[in-house]
Amino acid sequence: MRVAMIGAGYVGLVSGACFADFGHTVTCVDTDADKVAALKRGEMPIFEPGLAELVAKNVREDRLSFTTDLAGAVKAAEAVFIAVGTPSRRGDGHADLSYVFRAAQDIASVLDGYKVIITKSTVPVGTGDEVERIIAEQRPDAEFAVASNPEFLREGAAIADFKHPDRIVIGSDDARARVVIADIYRPLFLNQAPIMFTGRRTAELIKYAANAFLATKITFINEIADLCEQAGANVQEVARGIGLDNRIGSKFLNAGPGYGGSCFPKDALALLKTAQDFGAPSRIVETVVSVNEQRKRAMARKVIAACGGSIRGHTIAVLGLTFKPNTDDMREAPSIALITALRDVGAKVRAFDPEGMKQAKAVLEAIEYADSAYGCIEGADALVIVTEWEPFRALDLDRVRSLMRKPILVDLRNVYRLEDMERRGFIYVSVGRPTVGKA
Repeated sequence: MRVAMIGAGYVGLVSGACFADFGHTVTCVDTDADKVAALKRGEMPIFEPGLAELVAKNVREDRLSFTTDLAGAVKAAEAVFIAVGTPSRRGDGHADLSYVFRAAQDIASVLDGYKVIITKSTVPVGTGDEVERIIAEQRPDAEFAVASNPEFLREGAAIADFKHPDRIVIGSDDARARVVIADIYRPLFLNQAPIMFTGRRTAELIKYAANAFLATKITFINEIADLCEQAGANVQEVARGIGLDNRIGSKFLNAGPGYGGSCFPKDALALLKTAQDFGAPSRIVETVVSVNEQRKRAMARKVIAACGGSIRGHTIAVLGLTFKPNTDDMREAPSIALITALRDVGAKVRAFDPEGMKQAKAVLEAIEYADSAYGCIEGADALVIVTEWEPFRALDLDRVRSLMRKPILVDLRNVYRLEDMERRGFIYVSVGRPTVGKA
């Protein structure tokens, strides 16, 4: 099948490459000429494990191409996906749908024959209705259907998630459109991936509800971690104890510095605003958003306390800047609020991240960047692990201690075992677990 993917960002590029790998002919369209030129040279605009190789393979086999020519791509396609960004709108937190609506207008202007237009961008309830209205108003003669097909990709594991999904949600009441979309996903039938057909508005809400629920789980276990610290309990054991209950499950019960990234913060906020617009305010989601923002700032207080109450003039080493491992995404990363707060109280910050340094420099300018983990640690008064990259999970702890001015390690991801840190003489502060050592 011939597919046009409007938007060559994270969702569009991963989806387009995977569809091409299924055997479809995919053209990714983007208005950024420099990005398109770079993609044609094999240069990825994002870091995602395995993506560069997947793109190169399908470009080589003539199933995947990149262009700024939307008209040519849409006219040649049987299905057109809208996969443009929907960031939080500045000022009110609503999803900014201007890119989606502009794509709808551009598609409408070049429609030729029956097309299925599929929104893959994360959009509030009712967006598909507006996309349909825009196209119908601009082209009353056109034959088309608008459907919703939300993505459920985890950064760092997006290709595996796309090829082995928990479910595929298709929102459309149009029988012809359902057949077209099901045919696009036919290669996944062998994996027995559940395909859920539902109404368009329901599909749009499923995406937001899923992300808000996962954000709620993260926020819940973080609050339990705070209680554990005061009560002398271990949050990891609490999480395991409740996670073994099949009704709860163990995923997203890892205490830490709060959620970040491109999805949870903006989607939880957008759902909150949508609920308010419909007169059905979501108090739980409202609290989740508020508590998570407070938590990011509170992590600096944990570092300050571990250092005896003052860090003015101290060098704080920070390992991990991206919001999670295996990505270079700095959007809403907990490291931003943490480092900003540390600098506000007079600390010198030195940081290292395996993949996010370039992106971090755009948002965190007044800090020192190291070339390696151990280079970051050398001479530091305290070390903070913010992102649980694999190399940070297996540090030579004896070497770490010898490099540091003071053996203070604040582990915001609970990477290390308490007994190991105690045996090596660290002052070790983690999340929701007893503190090891004394200042």
